[in-house]
Amino acid sequence: MGPSGLARSRLCALCVAGALLCGLRPAAAMVASDEKRLVSPAVATPCWQVEDFVVAQECTRCSSFQAKTVAACSLTGFIEKISCATSKKDELKSCRSAVMEAHVFWRFVSTMMCVAAIFALLVVCRQRVLDRKAQEKVRKQIESI
Repeated sequence: MGPSGLARSRLCALCVAGALLCGLRPAAAMVASDEKRLVSPAVATPCWQVEDFVVAQECTRCSSFQAKTVAACSLTGFIEKISCATSKKDELKSCRSAVMEAHVFWRFVSTMMCVAAIFALLVVCRQRVLDRKAQEKVRKQIESI
């Protein structure tokens, strides 16, 4: 492999690494938020963890004020209002929005499609270079006869 081939392979490796970092960043953030949820100290156990509950308000995006003041908003940026059955308490619970999940999924799919298209173009270009080299080699062999 010559110097230009080495440069191309490095470029390909950088493209793959960049695509993976761009495409997987939201998933890594979600995993980190799950870890925060598991590691955070339990001062008072929320009622929705120990008893039955009803969702009073569906999962919605936190307002800028809520994001600063409500602890549940810091995990995912979305909250839902929960009514606990036994204690009759209303609490806010962090949740994941289906719309946000779909957006993250389609962004990942489109990133992977772009990466696939780039590599398909690189394969075509490489094949053309190899074909030209093979043709040149055959031409030189024919001329030497």
